[in-house]
Amino acid sequence: MTDLRICFVGDSYTAGVGDPEGLGWVGRVARETLRRGRDLTFYNLGVRRDTSRNIQARFAGEIVARRAAGCDNRVVLSFGTNDTAPAEGVGGERVPDVGTLAVLADLLEWTRRQGLPTLVVGPPALTDDSRNARLLALTALMRELTARRGVPFVPLAPSLAEDTRWRAELSTGDGAHPRAVGYELLARRVLDSGWWDWLDSPAAVPEEPREPEEPREPEEPREPEAGGVPGA
Repeated sequence: MTDLRICFVGDSYTAGVGDPEGLGWVGRVARETLRRGRDLTFYNLGVRRDTSRNIQARFAGEIVARRAAGCDNRVVLSFGTNDTAPAEGVGGERVPDVGTLAVLADLLEWTRRQGLPTLVVGPPALTDDSRNARLLALTALMRELTARRGVPFVPLAPSLAEDTRWRAELSTGDGAHPRAVGYELLARRVLDSGWWDWLDSPAAVPEEPREPEEPREPEEPREPEAGGVPGA
């Protein structure tokens, strides 16, 4: 059986912030994958409050440090919620849609050149309807971009925006992050949206890890935890 290694790169939803069971959706997806007999090593590389640009700055180094020759190395990308958050003190969003899409295109091009099958998971919905409008628009744009590149995409916001269980989970938590039931909802959507087909898709396994390109510097720093709209 091939040694399967998956890097999950994203923000606090990837990290599983707020889950009292400490699994998040990534841990639950990994648990089910292992239960079905896959020889999986998974790396949770979620960082709280990261925007797409923060992720872009650390992405290549994170992946290369965990990739191994002779293994089925893969990447799951998930971001966007923090991009749509209000930029403190300057107005507008932390990262506009065009910036998010540029980062996504750049990261997908990098993984393509590195021979790393990639899955993109869109941002979930919130309880703020105005934010949800932006998240739904961004999700549609991300879906179009990934479709053009032949990359599988899991949309979360459209189904979660009206899901009463999801909204209740956010309200029970800190307003931005769910608890265990909410992360189970996320995991189930990922597992039921082409996860197994993606794992069974052809894998490019380079004999030797390729040298990474220099990661780009983020265009704005992470904001502090305190104050403002809760970050993801």
